[in-house]
Amino acid sequence: MSESPLDSNNALDCRLRKRLGAFDLDISLTVPASGVTALFGQSGSGKTSLLRLIAGLDRPDAGYVRLGERTLTDVADRTHVPIHKRQLGVVFQEARLFSHYRVRGNLAYGMPPSARSGFDDLVTLLGIEHLLERLPGTLSGGEARRVAIGRALLTQPRLLLLDEPLTGLDGERKQELLHYLVHLTREIDIPVVYVSHDTAEIAAIADHLALVEQGRLTAHGHLDELMMRLDLTDRLGGFDAATRLSARVVDHDNTYSLTRVALDDGQTLRIPAVDQPPGTQIRLRVGVRDVALAHAMPEGTSYRNGITAMIEAIEPSPQEPSANEVRLLFGQQRLRARLTRQACDEMQLVAGKSVVALIRSVAFDFRS
Repeated sequence: MSESPLDSNNALDCRLRKRLGAFDLDISLTVPASGVTALFGQSGSGKTSLLRLIAGLDRPDAGYVRLGERTLTDVADRTHVPIHKRQLGVVFQEARLFSHYRVRGNLAYGMPPSARSGFDDLVTLLGIEHLLERLPGTLSGGEARRVAIGRALLTQPRLLLLDEPLTGLDGERKQELLHYLVHLTREIDIPVVYVSHDTAEIAAIADHLALVEQGRLTAHGHLDELMMRLDLTDRLGGFDAATRLSARVVDHDNTYSLTRVALDDGQTLRIPAVDQPPGTQIRLRVGVRDVALAHAMPEGTSYRNGITAMIEAIEPSPQEPSANEVRLLFGQQRLRARLTRQACDEMQLVAGKSVVALIRSVAFDFRS
């Protein structure tokens, strides 16, 4: 097993191999020093097994785990740092709180003196101020997991590992915890590895994606870039249905309950009102079927948004024989549309041509 070079931009570098029942896990993974890296794949693909090897709960048959310049595991020289000395925050599907401690006591468990000054701010960030004097048995599933995440962060880890933290929660509780997680990961200054098989979760929270299939890493990179790759359409199972855009809140139109946002090239869009002040950076998700193309912004149409963009590429859709996938470029961002081949031919759409991408306001899905 060859070693990958160390990179100061990476928080984690690992090369691991372990026999797992019917298949061998054999993965080389690096995690950037900032943002959320999602491990995505079907149940049983090896995601949680990889997380356990990184955390030190299991030992690999071969390979190593490095956190920055520090070696946590190296089978060749018999290095294996125990989990409590790895400087990792680990949160599993079950909160695993101490039932005889109140929430305050659970949060303080393992907290070094240097973390005390940040206690109140983290409690506020997670929205658990009102829970501090309660016992774990009185908490909902979502509340208990927020406390578990707070406890992990108060140990001042260099990396946070989250293993399917939303699994088993009902729709309302799941959305509530996802909201806190999205906000949290934008505020904390440590990298996060997030395990999930839910595309909606990952689209809302992740910056980077590692696709795991049968114990192998088959794709790895920035999520927005992987969402544009047609060769991954079937294997990503749902990410192809939308494009993510970054924008900044400009102002609000209270009369029509709309918010105006600016893209990186200065073009603006109107989206359903979001409760965020001007200047806030937000993410938007636009469905590929909610984008139409025109040679110019038409008059007398219900479309409220038009983005001037250049056609970067047109390729046959791997899913629909009658459709083409059109990739559009504007500023530093890309947008994906799925149109019929007939429409592309009749409009004489070709790479390099300037068009207007028409997007229905209601198609936007706000993500902070």
